[in-house]
Amino acid sequence: MSRTKAGTPHDPRGKERFNEERATKTVASAQPDLEAGIAAIRETVKTLKPRPGVYRMLDTRGDVLYVGKARSLKARVANYTQVKGLTNRTLRMISQTRAMEIVTTNSEAEALLLEAQLVKRYRPPFNVHLRDDKSFPFILLRADHAFPRIQKHRGARRAKGNYYGPFASAGSVNKTLNALQKLFLLRSCTDSFFNNRDRPCLLYQIKRCSAPCVGRIDEDGYEKLVREAKDFLGGKSSAVQAEIEKQMAKAAEDLDFETAAILRDRLRAATFIQGSQAINAAGVGDADVFALAAKGGQVGVQAFFIRGGQNWGHRTFYPRNTGDLEKAEVLADVLLQFYEEVPPPRTVLVDRELAEQALIAEALAEKAGPAVAISIPQRGTRRKLMQQASRNAVEALDRRLAETGTKARILRDLAEFLELDDVPQRIEIYDNSHIQGAKAVGAMVVASPEGFEKGQYRKFNIKSAQTNDDFGMMREVMSRRFRALASLPEFGEGDHAQHGGGAPEDGHDGKGPEQQSVPHHPQPAAGGPPPRSGEDHRTIWPDLVLIDGGKGQMSSVRDTLEEMGIEHVPLIAIAKGPHHGREGREVFHFPDGREKTLPVNSPLLFYLQTLRDEVHRYAIGAHRAKRSRAITASPLDEIPGIGPARKRALLLHFGTAGKVRAAALDDLKRAPGISAGVAQQIYDFYHTGG
Repeated sequence: MSRTKAGTPHDPRGKERFNEERATKTVASAQPDLEAGIAAIRETVKTLKPRPGVYRMLDTRGDVLYVGKARSLKARVANYTQVKGLTNRTLRMISQTRAMEIVTTNSEAEALLLEAQLVKRYRPPFNVHLRDDKSFPFILLRADHAFPRIQKHRGARRAKGNYYGPFASAGSVNKTLNALQKLFLLRSCTDSFFNNRDRPCLLYQIKRCSAPCVGRIDEDGYEKLVREAKDFLGGKSSAVQAEIEKQMAKAAEDLDFETAAILRDRLRAATFIQGSQAINAAGVGDADVFALAAKGGQVGVQAFFIRGGQNWGHRTFYPRNTGDLEKAEVLADVLLQFYEEVPPPRTVLVDRELAEQALIAEALAEKAGPAVAISIPQRGTRRKLMQQASRNAVEALDRRLAETGTKARILRDLAEFLELDDVPQRIEIYDNSHIQGAKAVGAMVVASPEGFEKGQYRKFNIKSAQTNDDFGMMREVMSRRFRALASLPEFGEGDHAQHGGGAPEDGHDGKGPEQQSVPHHPQPAAGGPPPRSGEDHRTIWPDLVLIDGGKGQMSSVRDTLEEMGIEHVPLIAIAKGPHHGREGREVFHFPDGREKTLPVNSPLLFYLQTLRDEVHRYAIGAHRAKRSRAITASPLDEIPGIGPARKRALLLHFGTAGKVRAAALDDLKRAPGISAGVAQQIYDFYHTGG
């Protein structure tokens, strides 16, 4: 049995603040068993003290089922042994628990932050998940150059400078950034581009840069523009506009109409930024607004981002695993997980009282630095903002439910059209991309009822087929994808040794909670939840395999899987028909040789085309990336121990990689930065080992 590695909390003071312990008592049974779960929890309780911390419940494989925090670990964990009054959801969790892991903290607020961090890392099936695959964009005004650069930024905030955000989407930040360039004429180019200019670029010509690279503005003048930009982004937009108006009037009075025109264009850019904000947030300062709507078993949370009294966009979140939880508890979990990635503002407005609201505010303040206030607005602009957020949350959830209902009907039609036993929960789509067999790449895209599961996408570098052989490439991809699945212990009926036996590559036994009620079936029961983000795709069975291709690709995939003893996976190939175009339609090829088509206006046809187009896009992107790497590759990259610095030194000294290959040993030793040992290694690679 393998166990999920606990890891170390991502905190610079982690060793001082967190003390991790692991319960040693485990129960071997993989079947849900309430008594076995209670016994494992009781063994853990014996080792606990009344200290704050975080606990993790683990199943028989060591995968995390649930992450919780406690003011007193001993009292909180002991509650799970008193089954009377517990919800069915909690009882199911206990019945799958076989061990626990404990992390003690210095305070309950630290435990709350660590809980959100671990939920984001492990995505346990019994915790609420704020699923958001992309980080939020910011505007970064750098501070590591005499002429600071303004740019869009995602990810870790390591660069020195001022960060403004979050923005709700890349579109909103791009529009704002373009307007800011027109308003303040700040450069957006990289430092290397800046340092190598000898004349202004096009951005200067279209009045979106002040061209500091060639001295069209001095350092003091540029610093003034930077200060104005900071004031504008910091909430002093009215003062900045008033100053620009004053300068424009002065230029017009002095008959300097060219300068007045530039200032007029800057003023228009400022007006555009404010006019594009559909929400009036004047006087609010820095605040995030959260409103929750619930309907039909689903929850939607609308978030407005207000910075400096300016609206920087809004986004709707649809948390998973909300189940029968109280809505205030769901909103609290959403806040904690959201601010795990984004720095909190000083004010957080919510539409309902949260459980442990003061504790959450304390935890966010510990993360952010200054105090964070969480409140329910009662009057004025803040109340109007909350009403607008609540209305948007309801409307967004209604749209999602309508889309979900439509997709559910499409999936039912898909199951009927493809003659499946049940609605597929995991669809894998495959395609290859190459140029006459060169730089061939296979691609796997995964779709579930909730959409594309981008964390499950996989690329395959084709190794065996070096010619223009699509069928051979598809055989290799299928063989590599299903090799581990064919060797799972639960594969097949009865004696699984005929299919290869053995354990999967990652050491897991291959059985998740969904599989345990049908121990001899080689794939999870249909209707179960989609795989958790980060779960090894090699141990997950698809409910449907969709291949981009025709009869040949279908035959290759079918024969490959049959050779591996796999016959239960539904296959379908989608190919463009003979009259593809305005009057054409796709042809669907079945493993037994049958063909089917769909009406050109069928929603199911559009859905299947969307799946095919997504894998096509992903495969082409992977192929282009591989070609780009090959174009910039050097023969020197193949020499062990030759990194970028030594490669650069060799090329500067000899001129080309070919001359390095032809160089004598003494010549290699004379190259700067190349020691005698490295020179001997290069010489041996080309003349004896190469």
